[in-house]
Amino acid sequence: MNETELIQWLLEGDVAIQYQVYRDILKEQRDDLQQRIATEGCGKIYLSQRNPDGHWGRGFYQPKWICSHYTLLDLRNLGLGRDNPQVQDTVEMLAKQEKGMDGGVNPAETVSQSDVCINGMFMNYACYFSIEPELLESVVDFILSQKMEDGGFNCRLNRSGAKHSSLHTTICVLEGICSYKKYGYSYRLKELEAAEDSSAEFILMHQFYRSDHTGEMINKKFLNFPFPPRWHYDIVRALDCFRERQASFDARMVPALEEIRKKRKKGGYWTTQSKFPGQTHLTMEKPGGPSRWNTLRAMRVLNDYR
Repeated sequence: MNETELIQWLLEGDVAIQYQVYRDILKEQRDDLQQRIATEGCGKIYLSQRNPDGHWGRGFYQPKWICSHYTLLDLRNLGLGRDNPQVQDTVEMLAKQEKGMDGGVNPAETVSQSDVCINGMFMNYACYFSIEPELLESVVDFILSQKMEDGGFNCRLNRSGAKHSSLHTTICVLEGICSYKKYGYSYRLKELEAAEDSSAEFILMHQFYRSDHTGEMINKKFLNFPFPPRWHYDIVRALDCFRERQASFDARMVPALEEIRKKRKKGGYWTTQSKFPGQTHLTMEKPGGPSRWNTLRAMRVLNDYR
């Protein structure tokens, strides 16, 4: 398929894909398509699974991946309208009822330390769905308390004394900070901007998937990019975050960009990657087949970082 045919193929997909193709590839804001995400396709299915108590699954974090936390993250990634009242009610409920002693959101009754990875993801979707600023302040305090000397974050810092940041955790926090900035929140913004810069540099220092000491691949799974990514790090997710924060091209992106190009099939598309084990609300795409989601995500990254 040439580019015109590829875009047409993408526009035959779920309404959420259609909306993002217009927004990110064709550079046209289609509010009519975004409004339809709540009433058609994947978005409608997600919203229909909400329980009378305002949760999905069995509460904040159980079971994966149909709990409130990951459902809200998926709805944010689909591009559901920011003013959806059902989603806003659940986000507010989590912020009011699921705080730990350290100020972070914490679904674990038996673990006193909050998980900064979860809090980064929470900040991401909570800001997207317009949470009241004061409900987020303790989360910001907690996240900033977990910043590591190497510039990134690791969810094991406050539980087992990790010495080196994690790409998994760092991308979750970086996405959260980007959402916080984009949607106009201001509490401790300068400190968060510094954490954003240092987190981005941590990822760049690793060329998105390589050891900063040996140059070897850290984990071959970083080169796969399932959608939704859940909490897992991968090179497309990371570069998509850099794209969304409008980061300038950096030569250290080149190895990851080349790996993405290698995975492109002769038809011009990318395939669906193996999904993570766990319950899901639906199967978005057939595993191993052509993937509209991955094709869209890879295309917009490569378009911005040629």
